[in-house]
Amino acid sequence: MTSLPTILQHAAPYLHEYGVWAVFVGLLLETFGLPVPGETLLIAASLLAAQGHIQLPLLLASACLAAVLGDNLAFYLGRFGGRRLLLRYGSGVGVTRRRLSKMHRFYDRFGPEVVIVARFFVIARQLNGLVAGSSGMAPLRFFIYNVLGAALWVGSWGLAAWFLGDHLTALLAWVARTAPIALGIGAAIVLLGYITRRRWLRLLPSGEAD
Repeated sequence: MTSLPTILQHAAPYLHEYGVWAVFVGLLLETFGLPVPGETLLIAASLLAAQGHIQLPLLLASACLAAVLGDNLAFYLGRFGGRRLLLRYGSGVGVTRRRLSKMHRFYDRFGPEVVIVARFFVIARQLNGLVAGSSGMAPLRFFIYNVLGAALWVGSWGLAAWFLGDHLTALLAWVARTAPIALGIGAAIVLLGYITRRRWLRLLPSGEAD
């Protein structure tokens, strides 16, 4: 995992030269679909805000606006030709015709939740607007959940880095160590619930399963 001093070392020159504009442009390009380290810039800028070099409210507002604009631009690009673009250039990230059809069905069923949650995952964040637009999601619906997702994502990373400061490295390392255990426990709980439900349904008389 990249340490916070390393993150600051790479991002600091841009942040000192351009301030929140560096974060704005980085997030705008990343959420539009380009491989730009916008999230890294946001974390680094929040750490600098904790040291008093950047105004936190201005940083969070700029980052949220950039995230919303980038995803909305990608959404309309996806709405007016995104399927062709994804099939032509998406092979590099594993997008095939079959997978794209599955993603469209997934967005049709869980659209709002996907728009919000995709913010927190690399690649999904870059493809979020394009896939949502090419799936035919209503523009107003996408905009509302896009704003909500951007606020949660920017707020989570920005405020976490600002509050935790240098302790963020230790926290991320702890999360990396405990994540497999947490996932294992979660999977066991889901499996146990599934088995319990199946056995319970077998005990019910016919017609009472619902």
